[in-house]
Amino acid sequence: MSTLQEAPPEAPRRLSLPVATLIGLLALAAALGVGHLVAGFVGYTASPFIAVANYVIDHSPTGIVKWAERTLGTWDKPILKVGLAVVLILFALLAGQLSRRTPRAGQVLVFLLGAAGVAAVYARSDLGQVSLLAPVAALVAGLVVFTMLHRLALPEDVVHDRGFDRRKFLRAGVGVAAGSGIAALVGEVAGTSSDAEDSRAAVGPLVPARTEPALPADADFAKLGSPPFITPNGDFYRIDTALVVPQIRTEDWSLKIHGMVDKEVSFSYADLRNRPLVERRVTLTCVSNEVGGPLISNATWLGVDLVDLLDEAGVQPGAEQMYATSVDGWTCGTPANVALDPARGAMLAIGMNGEPLPVEHGFPARIVIPGLYGYVSATKWVESLEFAKWDDRQAYWLSRGWAEQAPIKTESRIDTPAASGHVPAGKVRLAGTAWAQHTGVAKVEVRLDQGAWQPAMLSAEVSKDTWRMWWIELDVPQGTHQAFVRATDQDGYTQTENRADPVPDGATGWHSVTLDAR
Repeated sequence: MSTLQEAPPEAPRRLSLPVATLIGLLALAAALGVGHLVAGFVGYTASPFIAVANYVIDHSPTGIVKWAERTLGTWDKPILKVGLAVVLILFALLAGQLSRRTPRAGQVLVFLLGAAGVAAVYARSDLGQVSLLAPVAALVAGLVVFTMLHRLALPEDVVHDRGFDRRKFLRAGVGVAAGSGIAALVGEVAGTSSDAEDSRAAVGPLVPARTEPALPADADFAKLGSPPFITPNGDFYRIDTALVVPQIRTEDWSLKIHGMVDKEVSFSYADLRNRPLVERRVTLTCVSNEVGGPLISNATWLGVDLVDLLDEAGVQPGAEQMYATSVDGWTCGTPANVALDPARGAMLAIGMNGEPLPVEHGFPARIVIPGLYGYVSATKWVESLEFAKWDDRQAYWLSRGWAEQAPIKTESRIDTPAASGHVPAGKVRLAGTAWAQHTGVAKVEVRLDQGAWQPAMLSAEVSKDTWRMWWIELDVPQGTHQAFVRATDQDGYTQTENRADPVPDGATGWHSVTLDAR
């Protein structure tokens, strides 16, 4: 008598690892592509990827931000983008792997990523409510593509569907990938085609009504190893929080002065262009510059005296700070008494080294205030100046523990020889830079090891608001030695040997280099 053998139970259906991975990646691509496409028309920085990256910048601990600026320089933002892309890819892979039997876990992860994009855009003060369309569209696109591809790869109806149709799935995947790429490209073109460079080119020559005197022949010692007195625009240091450089046309820009003023006023670019323009040489310094660091540059700025614009608004006596806001939402608090001091020479600059401001340096207009570190004096892409009490508004860096008052400290640097260099024993020439903006450099001294301080030759003083170059020849015997430099300003202050970190109001200490004499 034979017995009926029961068929073994059917193994649970599940996606293969490659297919599950591909579904997660394609859903991510669709979300980013659609989000970027919509952002191209409602606000470029509303793209979920850019918005989340900006959120990371805005909410990272001060120590991490300053470490990135100091260590990575201008590569900090590209590396942030790469890091964020890696995180998103890992999440996409996880979404696929958790959904090999059912799409629910992956759908939850896709939703959470999309919600993070929505929250990041919502948190941006420089974006309106219509900008939320971009992350919402990205969220919907990610969910739809993830669900659709999962259904194709693992159909629920096994009675009427023969199972996984590889060709159909691949066709859908190729379509999603191509569509995502095209959407991202269209969004990129639409979002960056505001013609800022064309608008800048259309400004034409900027001719000052008040020019600076011609530079003396000995304004620098570039032939001896110091930097050139005027920093070319392409070499001028750039430190800001803008992940994407704002693209603003002159016809779309205006500056509003409001808050504790007698009369709110606004100025268009044409208003500034038609005023008598003043030329002024000013050295800018970043507060995060380490001892001997490169975050200092000098330019000839062209614009209007800021105090003239402020006088038209009538700043009220109780105002304590000028709270500046950039087009990208960055904020800066400047002591009001400094901005209002006619002797300070604060400017609303529209030109730099004989041409309209480069886009990355603030076109159409930026603030330039001599003698203060950049985080309280040099707002790029400025669109609003609000006068207020310190307690009423807290600017970006003040909320992260930096000082309200930020006068630039007297410092100096050895530029030649480099930090650790081989030199021939005997006479060795050193050259470098010293600065004490709005006070002026009186002298620079150099010493070898623990020897006596020796006075260096100073370049001509062009302005108290600009750096000065120096050079000296030292007798360096064979062996390894340390050369130190210090500067004394025109108030009689000699920079301290004591090392201090940039936080909260600028670094201090003597810069030194090692000389290996042979």
